[in-house]
Amino acid sequence: MSSSGLPALNSRLVKEVDALAQERFGISLDWLMEAAGWQVARFCPKRTAVVCGVGNNAGDGLAAARHLHRWGKLASVSCIDHARLQGAAAKEVVALRRIGVEVATDLHLEGADAVVDAMFGTGLSRRPEGTFAAWIDAINTSQKQVISVDVPSGLDADTGDAYAPTVQAHTTVTLGLPKPGLLTGDGPRLAGEVWVADIGVPFEVYAVLGLQVPPDLFASEDRVRLASIR
Repeated sequence: MSSSGLPALNSRLVKEVDALAQERFGISLDWLMEAAGWQVARFCPKRTAVVCGVGNNAGDGLAAARHLHRWGKLASVSCIDHARLQGAAAKEVVALRRIGVEVATDLHLEGADAVVDAMFGTGLSRRPEGTFAAWIDAINTSQKQVISVDVPSGLDADTGDAYAPTVQAHTTVTLGLPKPGLLTGDGPRLAGEVWVADIGVPFEVYAVLGLQVPPDLFASEDRVRLASIR
């Protein structure tokens, strides 16, 4: 149980939730990624550059980019290596291209007021290197509003340890339930305002894993701020 009164999902549980949602409850990763992208896009108040890595976190960012494009808020999409994307995330690249959105392989932040950080999610267990590190540094020095997907890139989602470098977020949109690393260690300092966003995971999925979620968590709003970690 997290300090917010909600159960927290570590990296192992995130994988189990995704698998259970699809295999036992018929809710595909594609659907969850679409809902995640919608939620992230809603936190972007201005023209936004979307910056993606190579995993499912990138897919959430790419889904957000499609919504931002439709709303006239998309400045650019940058993906470190979209050829490495698989499954639902790879489909998001195809969908963007079909509506005429370029997915660049170099970093473009110009013309943007905000940045969606979708490089690393819950799977990171070592310091970012190479292009990943360079893009994180560029985001941190951009003086733009930063919205991180699930956890700031470079933060260990389980322990709260910040690898060097780690994104300094203004807002973190964490998906479904909080991640432990947002609540401990360097997490509270780097995550900014943390919001738990509903992406459609049935609470029955969590119950199978022994996680008791308040049934009214999203009764009033489909996103809840974790003010207790500030």
